[in-house]
Amino acid sequence: MIDFLTYEQIKEAADAVRSRITKTPDVGIILGSGLGELAEAVNDAVFVPYQEIPNWPVSTVEGHQGRLVIGELEGQQVLVMQGRTHYYEGYSMSLIGLPVRVMQSLGAGSLIVTNAAGGVNPTFNPGDPMLITDHLNLMGMAGNSPLRGPNLDQFGPRFPDMSQAYDLEYCDIARQVAAEHNIILNEGVYAGLAGPSFETTADLKFLLAIGVDAVGMSTVPETTVARHGNMRVLGFSGISNKANLDGSTITTHEEVLEAGQVLVPKLEKLIRGVLCRL
Repeated sequence: MIDFLTYEQIKEAADAVRSRITKTPDVGIILGSGLGELAEAVNDAVFVPYQEIPNWPVSTVEGHQGRLVIGELEGQQVLVMQGRTHYYEGYSMSLIGLPVRVMQSLGAGSLIVTNAAGGVNPTFNPGDPMLITDHLNLMGMAGNSPLRGPNLDQFGPRFPDMSQAYDLEYCDIARQVAAEHNIILNEGVYAGLAGPSFETTADLKFLLAIGVDAVGMSTVPETTVARHGNMRVLGFSGISNKANLDGSTITTHEEVLEAGQVLVPKLEKLIRGVLCRL
């Protein structure tokens, strides 16, 4: 397993993708569990399976197709990850950050990241999108940071600022798009946990008490790498289930995938609207 990515490993992966495309991507998009259908909207698409990219981690979870879709969407050249990998799959945090490093190497200056998340805020309902205004890096606080190890000076500083992890201007654009399409867009703080087990009732009560609105097992490492490389980030969580604050219900991955079917049309409108305005 790769503990620390080297610049040469990143370059090898980026060169493999670059050899398959003719235009420079402007925006990277990462699609979470059950949300991969959004990638089908890309025009003049080039498809690159993850298995064909050197050093690239391969998705092992249902609902993550495992390929890049590169092309045009709403006037922007996009590089879409149709599925992602997670720390719980056995990959190092550094390797989970490789796709964002490749985006940066290819010239993308913006990242739109999506995920399926459990609703901790009791007012959130399954099928609701949430604008991520900030995150709680519980994985990173425990030492599992994708920036651990020798700093990659080619991308950013040793100690990157994370006070505005999610771009304020992009958040405003997302709010405008939601209003135009009459989409109820919740806002809140996303907590990134290691997984793969869903949270206990005590976990959820703790998260609610410290100000968390949605919880999942991704996104935070990718956002951290993106900000280290000075990418502007916009994040959306798709609320897949309500918090089990009293222990009366059981959360399943099937439930997450089913919620994705409701969320895809809303997220597609949001992402298309944002891309039009970038």
